[in-house]
Amino acid sequence: MPRYLVQRNFGNIDDEHLELRARKSKLLTETDFTQITWEHSHVVGSPDGAVRTFCIYVAPDEAIVREHADAMGGHQIEVIYEIGGDVAPSDFTN
Repeated sequence: MPRYLVQRNFGNIDDEHLELRARKSKLLTETDFTQITWEHSHVVGSPDGAVRTFCIYVAPDEAIVREHADAMGGHQIEVIYEIGGDVAPSDFTN
């Protein structure tokens, strides 16, 4: 099944608001979007003060990822990439 990296912009929010969004995302994957698996997310603070996340999801297609994001609310999707593969330093020997 395809994997997607979702880049989101939450604007200038505090930790409490981000935690509420994350809890809602998890709940939605357990109830309304059971065909989606949320693997993990990276949270960054941008130079402009906005909180951005880079989230990895397994899903049948990009459309369902967008539907999940719409249901979650509280952010803007900046871009969604389909992941072509993964590499790690251990994959390369000297």
